[in-house]
Amino acid sequence: MSYLEKIEWLKQRLRYPLPGLEAQEHMAARVLPMPPVVPKDARPSAVLCLLFPVNDELQLLLMKRTPDNTAHSGQVSFPGGKQDPHDTDLKSTALREAYEEVGIKPAEIEVLGALTPLYIPVSKFHVFPFVAFAKQRLNYELSDDEVAHVIELPLPVLFHTDRKTTADVVSPAMPQVIRNVKAYKLEDGTIIWGATAMIISELEVIIGEY
Repeated sequence: MSYLEKIEWLKQRLRYPLPGLEAQEHMAARVLPMPPVVPKDARPSAVLCLLFPVNDELQLLLMKRTPDNTAHSGQVSFPGGKQDPHDTDLKSTALREAYEEVGIKPAEIEVLGALTPLYIPVSKFHVFPFVAFAKQRLNYELSDDEVAHVIELPLPVLFHTDRKTTADVVSPAMPQVIRNVKAYKLEDGTIIWGATAMIISELEVIIGEY
């Protein structure tokens, strides 16, 4: 199975220097300007970028957030959220949030490594992305308060040139402003932008090295 070879390669690759900001900037879109340094009041948070096979092709798990009038209300994102005091580390945060939001049990997955952290000025989240792998599609248990539905995307489909575009978007944090931003646009019209698109962009650059 070639996807297992790719996963093993990715696990090793994530131990070495990452493409980082340069790769993230390919799909950068910001509501507020990026400060020169991450502020001291930034809120540590973590997300889980889960890969799994369907018909021997790797898929990436995303979710559509339930509209709730917060800074990222209704947007497409990875499972994740802010670090709680009882989390032992940020990887634990990613695993806990993935379980709480979509029902992914830590025992069902293997964390392969981390991508480059990024700061989101509009919500003051300092996001630490972790890449994980499940041997098969998992059964989801969605948190109705946080998740409208999940999105499963084959990597070749998501990374195809036709999926990259610019789109007019409105941030829930500043609903009076329409911005034209870099984004991934799915066949059904779903727009993926902001921090989620930047994380995907770095993952795309890394996997493109394979």
